[in-house]
Amino acid sequence: MYEATLKDIQIEREKEFKIEYKQTILPHSFFADFVFFNKIIVEVKANEGAINDSCISQTLNYLRASDCRVGLIINFGRKSLEHQRLIF
Repeated sequence: MYEATLKDIQIEREKEFKIEYKQTILPHSFFADFVFFNKIIVEVKANEGAINDSCISQTLNYLRASDCRVGLIINFGRKSLEHQRLIF
């Protein structure tokens, strides 16, 4: 976050997204790890296994709940960095 603010990159951490269903706001919310420029959701993981369906489903839910169309999952839990981009 520090580097992003130094470079004037718009970033929010743990951004809350309210869930709306049939014009009703539900009591549950989603919290994205990072949102850049109000357009890109970044989810950070530390899974020893690969990026799995659960990680992908979580990020897709965040994309559905937001006005964002691009999601990025980054997994630091393996020997080499793993990432996956999602377009919604």
